[in-house]
Amino acid sequence: MARLVLVDDPADERLADYVRLRDVSLRRHLETEQGLFIAEGEKVIRRALEAGYRPRSFLLAERWLAGLADLLAAHPDVEVYVVSEALAEEVTGFHVHRGALASLHRQQRHTVADLLTLRRLVVCEDVVDHTNVGAILRSAAGLGFDGCLLAPRAADPLYRRSVKVSMGAVFSLPWARLEDWAEAVPTLRSAGFWTVALALSDDARDLSEVAAEAAADPGRRVALLLGTEGDGLSRRWVEQADVVARIPMARGIDSLNVAAAAAVACYAFGPAS
Repeated sequence: MARLVLVDDPADERLADYVRLRDVSLRRHLETEQGLFIAEGEKVIRRALEAGYRPRSFLLAERWLAGLADLLAAHPDVEVYVVSEALAEEVTGFHVHRGALASLHRQQRHTVADLLTLRRLVVCEDVVDHTNVGAILRSAAGLGFDGCLLAPRAADPLYRRSVKVSMGAVFSLPWARLEDWAEAVPTLRSAGFWTVALALSDDARDLSEVAAEAAADPGRRVALLLGTEGDGLSRRWVEQADVVARIPMARGIDSLNVAAAAAVACYAFGPAS
């Protein structure tokens, strides 16, 4: 039986895991220090638990108790804080329209070495927007890529917004954070990856042409390099890559948002390529 705890005080210390969820600086410090992350919405919570992440607590509006009854029954020793939707908004700092949150124990499940044994990777240089990281992971997982490497300054895949946008793909797609930005591309090449930089360089080739070259060599391992939202890939990574590719554009538009570009590129280099 779930341990239901009715809470009517937004200052209740038991709700500390859920405080000010939109305050990125606070959350980065709190979640790292406490070793936790937040899942939002019934689907994402289910996927996190199915992936084996252990819950610390749940924060639910009463109307969500029935829909999550099976999960709550499976974790009888975990407290379920039952609150009004108004109180949830006061604590978290935004309208929790899905009415369901869970705090889970953070785990780093894969290493860079693990990912270097895979075949297809996306590599995010300094993608700092959590929404973009979540969308990239979702596309990579859904379009047949095997994992994601993140440069040191890239956004946290387990931040609430990343998790939500990825629809739980962060739980199924292996990912790890690179320690050395400067040596990232040489490390990939040494591990046997053909490094493909998505950039607007003068020497960039058509993405479909580059993808066809990869498809002609079934054993070729591919790492797609994706750059930060504003300036794109650094000159260092572009110059170190084996090939530079670009997505042909129309109507004077020079490029897509990095998450959209990642989806196009993952499709081009996916299992059907």
